[in-house]
Amino acid sequence: MKKHLNTLFVTTEGAYLKKDGQAVVVSIEKQNRLRLPLHNLDGIVCLGNIMCSPFLMAACAKAGVTISFLTQYGGFQAAVSGFTSGNVLLRRTQYREADNPKSTLEIASQFVAAKIANSRSVLLRAARDTKNAAKRDQLKSTARRMNFDVRLARTAKTLDSLRGTEGESANTYFSVFSCMMSDHVDGFEFKHRSRRPPLDQINALMSFLYSMLTHDARSACEATGLDSAVGFLHRDRPGRPSLALDLIEEFRAFIADRLVLSLINRKQIQLKDFEVTQSGAVLLKDKPRKNVLAAYQKRKQDVITHPFLNEKTTIGLLLHLQARLLARYLRGDIDAYPPFIWR
Repeated sequence: MKKHLNTLFVTTEGAYLKKDGQAVVVSIEKQNRLRLPLHNLDGIVCLGNIMCSPFLMAACAKAGVTISFLTQYGGFQAAVSGFTSGNVLLRRTQYREADNPKSTLEIASQFVAAKIANSRSVLLRAARDTKNAAKRDQLKSTARRMNFDVRLARTAKTLDSLRGTEGESANTYFSVFSCMMSDHVDGFEFKHRSRRPPLDQINALMSFLYSMLTHDARSACEATGLDSAVGFLHRDRPGRPSLALDLIEEFRAFIADRLVLSLINRKQIQLKDFEVTQSGAVLLKDKPRKNVLAAYQKRKQDVITHPFLNEKTTIGLLLHLQARLLARYLRGDIDAYPPFIWR
């Protein structure tokens, strides 16, 4: 069973989730609209003003089903989960390695190098696909500069220098992001990355999909027996799933950014699908948000060959596989953590 696909997304404002036997029931305006067995679920994601009964939360915690509460534009707020599963020896090793500066830098550099390499591959793929010569040259030129950043990440001497390389490379990547949009796309503009809140439509899509990736990465950590709160690149902070944020670095460009571009270039998402709040935040409207979720779930079903394992798998399983490879490295079963690098 590919449990990564068994995530219930609840997006209707005012919905109420409750327990009925061994099932979760979604009620809207006091009408039961959906009933699903708990054993068929791996996670529940609540976006916006969604309420949940304490009996259901307890049942989900016991069944190992994580309930994540997100803002209406995808910002993570909190999660309800039960006891951390997995081998306690693995978690103790994780904590020791996270406190070891040498081990921390070694693992973090792999995350960052893979992130830059995959971002570079996305640029090169877009350069091959575009018919605009000026955009093609700019994308190729930027990809060449980022190749140097990959080497810098792999040879970084400190975490601070590694984070500096990551930040500079991200700025380089996002500076040409608009070049990957089709010439037929009108109205969408992207100047720089803005997070809290997202200040344009593309940033709103990115933030939403990054939150979905984080939810999946957190589930992958918990299912593997790793502590999702103890990371290497992202350091400890109350309420932050640092290791989950580490794991998604390899997949931001490959999964989320490519999906953003696909939705915009194919005009599956348009300017009318967003709203601007009084604070200036740009949010996806309810129906388009459901369409993005559907596209994300469909994307996770695509099959690729894992570059390290050399086996076919779905994109949705990649985070789970990387979490398990990290666990194998921490246990000493393999000599180094092999990050996911898209070819």
